[in-house]
Amino acid sequence: MRKRIYEVIELASAQDRLSALYDYTMMSVILVSLIPLMFKASNPAFDFIDKVSAAVFIADYILRLTTADMKLHKGKRSFLLYPFTPMAIIDLLAILPSFTVLLLGLRLVKLLQLFRTFRVFRSLKMFRYAKSVQIIVNVIKSQRAPLLAVCGLACGYVLISALIIFNIEPDTFDNFFEAIYWATVSLTTMGYGDIYPVTTVGRIVTMISSFVGIAIVALPAGIITAGYMDQINQQK
Repeated sequence: MRKRIYEVIELASAQDRLSALYDYTMMSVILVSLIPLMFKASNPAFDFIDKVSAAVFIADYILRLTTADMKLHKGKRSFLLYPFTPMAIIDLLAILPSFTVLLLGLRLVKLLQLFRTFRVFRSLKMFRYAKSVQIIVNVIKSQRAPLLAVCGLACGYVLISALIIFNIEPDTFDNFFEAIYWATVSLTTMGYGDIYPVTTVGRIVTMISSFVGIAIVALPAGIITAGYMDQINQQK
């Protein structure tokens, strides 16, 4: 019985229709549970959606916990280790907002708003059920070394650019964080325009930063595309 439950709740195979139905059902529940976040006001319909979706998520969490040994393959220790796995933590964060009703008597408004925000984590649960997302996760894992190298290059360039512009235009930037913000925006060529250099030297630095940023931002896209094609070819 537990083995069959494990087969159903794991990512669907092409031959297992019940497992596929379970995945599609869970993805539908996740999407519906996010609808209340699109509105500031609350109403009975949203409360009903939250209660039903929370019940489904709790049942899913319990089923996964009871079959943890089949997934982690570490015997009885699996039941203790599973709650600390990344996806289990996401599952727990998706459930917690539904228990805010227990805190209403404490009038902790900011805390309640924080728990409401936690509902966004429900969207991350889709990673478990979408095969395309699983492919992207595998790509990131396989291309981890070059992606980390590019990330390090980008962070280093942002830091250097921020140091340069912060010393060139001390009157424009009140603190170093604003310089970091400007360097990040310039690196990604977003150009919000809320903070910008006013001197000739500062504008030259901005132009150079933007040109280099185009090259740095393009690197991860190429790495991920190549890794994605490799994953597709392996599946074929």
